[in-house]
Amino acid sequence: MENVVVIGTGCAGLTAALYTARANLSPLVLAGAMPGGLLTTTSIVENFPGFPEGVDGTELMMRMQKQAEKFGARIAYDAVEKVDLSRQPFRLVAGDKTIETRTVIVATGAGHRHLGLESERLLEKKGVTYCATCDGALPMFRNKPLVVVGGGDSALEEANYLTRFGSRVFVVHRRDALRASKIMQERAFKNPKIEFVWNSVVADVLDVKQDRVTGVVLKDVKTGQTRRLDCAGVFVAIGHAPNTQLFVNQLEMDPDGYIICKKGTLTSVTGVFAAGDCVDRNYRQAITAAGSGCAAAIDCERYLASLGA
Repeated sequence: MENVVVIGTGCAGLTAALYTARANLSPLVLAGAMPGGLLTTTSIVENFPGFPEGVDGTELMMRMQKQAEKFGARIAYDAVEKVDLSRQPFRLVAGDKTIETRTVIVATGAGHRHLGLESERLLEKKGVTYCATCDGALPMFRNKPLVVVGGGDSALEEANYLTRFGSRVFVVHRRDALRASKIMQERAFKNPKIEFVWNSVVADVLDVKQDRVTGVVLKDVKTGQTRRLDCAGVFVAIGHAPNTQLFVNQLEMDPDGYIICKKGTLTSVTGVFAAGDCVDRNYRQAITAAGSGCAAAIDCERYLASLGA
């Protein structure tokens, strides 16, 4: 029987693991399909306090994990496949193991949003990707025109990074103004290899018949006109969706799938707490995720103390 199981190893999950470990609760942390969370797909994190020169996203997560393990957190590289939160103790199925636990901290984060095109699905990993730092240096993209879809910080970070490899980077945005922070906009506008395509969406990705990306069909949202733009890669950076499918019909969520917390980090099920990007639809920053992971751990510790555990 576990006292605490933390699901997820992003900023929220590892901070929750650190705090519950320091409270001598010996948390079991299930890393899931993406150990370290989305931050491991980021090259340099410049806005996490304590790193004035910036820090590599993967390095930051490795440091956080090492710190949690130092105080007794146990990391298991298993993905949770099924949960039963209808009764105590809670039951989780991960790999070939069934785990019973008094409490659960859900820190499953978020995943990349997709364009929703059939051609996008068919050409994923064949020129369509959701992570420039993971795939940008691949030979298929070198010295070729590339497309980034989106208008936020993530999209501009992807675009700037891809200028190291591509001959030109086109940023396709459905509006005529960016949502990104001022500093990210300034960097992108100053980069001679970045070109913006305004008021446009990707209507199709070419070419499924060739089994590789050769271009995109762009649609002007104002005129409805379409045109082809040749490229070797499409990097989709249009935001994230919470990874909460596992908890459908078990935890209360909003229409977009974000877990609803009514008091602090307490979910609709007593003894289950949630933190990070699976809850937060407003800020979605590494530091806010870490803060909510801390809050979830404290709420969890207090709950267990009330039970005499």
